[in-house]
Amino acid sequence: MALYMIYFTRSRAIIASANPDKSLYPITGIDISAHNGVIDFDAVAADSVDFVYVKATEGGDFKDRNFYDNIRKARKAGLKVGAYHFFRFDAPGHMQALNFLHSIGNRQLDLPLAIDVEEWGNPGGIDDDTILGRLGEMTDYLESRGYRVIVYTNKKGFTRFIDQRRPRMLWICSFTNPPGPDKWQLWQHTHRGNIDGIKGSVDVNTFNGSRDKWESWLNILSSQH
Repeated sequence: MALYMIYFTRSRAIIASANPDKSLYPITGIDISAHNGVIDFDAVAADSVDFVYVKATEGGDFKDRNFYDNIRKARKAGLKVGAYHFFRFDAPGHMQALNFLHSIGNRQLDLPLAIDVEEWGNPGGIDDDTILGRLGEMTDYLESRGYRVIVYTNKKGFTRFIDQRRPRMLWICSFTNPPGPDKWQLWQHTHRGNIDGIKGSVDVNTFNGSRDKWESWLNILSSQH
């Protein structure tokens, strides 16, 4: 059974961040792409990072040039790994799903597939019904192939695009404590994190629960492969 993840709105104008209570949210993760350059994943893992989401694809044909190296090196460093796709409003959902799956191939992933849907970086003038239709086509195709999907969005994106589909799993971007809506699995709380092994700022995330809950979640995901 598939899980849904859609990644929403990474506004360059937002520079705020929240500081999660590590006694409540001890699990830390990052999300990266080729824009983060060459990464020392051993240093990342040593800086109390538990998981990493790596950009794989965008739209119907773009592939991130560092995806394969990033996945391989992150896993070698002992990090739990996932892949994400940047959703394009102007490309058919089926083509986007095929592009994503082609890049993933038979690589083992620990986390649900993520679909990053943002207003920033997408063309205007496309109506919501068209966007929702293409998004539904992509998620339905991934689900039909047995993949779990998780959705990343901020509060605005959740209301505009995601609330109508009620995804089973949510990755929420919020710079307030705590994030809402309340049914979320991952929380992106800053775009300006400083992590050893990465030059410049990086997106930092946390899991909604204790370390025991995290391990239980991973076990559930692995049993559904």
